Amino acid sequence: MDPKLDRRSFLRQSLSSGLLGCSAAASPLITPVTFANLPDGLAGENRLVVIILRGAMDGLDVVRPVGDPDFAGLRSTIDDGQERLPLDGFYDLHPALKPLMPLWQAGQLGFAHAVATPYRDKRSHFDGQDILESGVASVDGVESSGNGWLNRMLTLMPGARAETAFAVGRSQMMVLAGKAPYRTWVPNTSLDLTPHAERLLEVLYHDDPAFREAALSADAIIDALATDDPSDDVDTSSMMAEMGMEMGRGRSNRALIDTLDFTLNRLVGETRIAAFSINGWDTHGNQSNRMQNLLSQLSNAILTLKAGLGSAWNTTTVLAMTEFGRTVRENGTKGTDHGTGGAMLMAGGAVRGGRVYGDWPGLSEADLYERRDLLPTADVRSYAGYAMQGLYGVSSSDLERVVFPGLDLGVNPGIIL
Repeated sequence: MDPKLDRRSFLRQSLSSGLLGCSAAASPLITPVTFANLPDGLAGENRLVVIILRGAMDGLDVVRPVGDPDFAGLRSTIDDGQERLPLDGFYDLHPALKPLMPLWQAGQLGFAHAVATPYRDKRSHFDGQDILESGVASVDGVESSGNGWLNRMLTLMPGARAETAFAVGRSQMMVLAGKAPYRTWVPNTSLDLTPHAERLLEVLYHDDPAFREAALSADAIIDALATDDPSDDVDTSSMMAEMGMEMGRGRSNRALIDTLDFTLNRLVGETRIAAFSINGWDTHGNQSNRMQNLLSQLSNAILTLKAGLGSAWNTTTVLAMTEFGRTVRENGTKGTDHGTGGAMLMAGGAVRGGRVYGDWPGLSEADLYERRDLLPTADVRSYAGYAMQGLYGVSSSDLERVVFPGLDLGVNPGIIL
């Protein structure tokens, strides 16, 4: 793969050629993974796995602030009738993450809430993901830098080597791109879609409000395909055959399985840093059904890493991060729209878990950002910095000057044991 063809350039070329939809940045079919080797003795046994959750995961649905008196009235439909998984008396966990509860109880699972990058207001998947992966606050700076924060961390470690190992759809992850050398690896996965499926992708994930009505209709179609309830009036079996979307979903799941297999193969060897993505978190409609599937994928990914790493899990940190949160209020189609503050997940034997980090801002209308979003009280980049500081000894000055230029790291809460 041409290293000059970055993810953003590829997506733009795809858009201009009609291959992908207007918000391919949120597509579940583009799933890259990257790796880095560190020289002997530089990192010891410490491993860092970064999972980018593309599409803007709803942190309020994942880690539910049930102790906030305003929460129930904002999310009555999405959360209605679901099992409660209490965490600490204030927060509940989404029931799809129930398999991770033993990790929480063992202190190997934690969260940071009310976090975001410095990106505000436009709520574009492309720009939000670029800022998350580059670690640079300015959109203009992202355009010109073309490198990621993991790669800049490696430049502080003499002898470190980085290689891009997985990119579905010829896409690269910016998070590990930069001066350190990198390569690509693509699993045996085809992205051939029927014309109907291509059209559906054009409207399913969107940044332009003009596409809202069509996108919500597409959301309903996707959920009908996923459930295939014989009581529905829609002939879902014929629609599935016509559009080929179930096949596309299967390819996405197989790609993630291949990603995890290859990731584990590298992490049990010399590799100490890995990054990949789980996509499709743009839940504008029928969020309950879609979050169940997405969070099950995330849960399975974490438990697969734990099982495959064996004793190396004890020195591993997994960070799951997303480009921005979603609106605190449900929309009219049982979903949520692009927001600001959200949540990140941290797991691993090296993590000081069993807690939700961060300062809760409240959900009353006066407390919201622009009266619609969860107000961020911390920079999500800081938590990535705390992890690098705890795992690899990166200094605060290097984190604020080189890895995340302009970041005010603040006081390290000690997320790494």
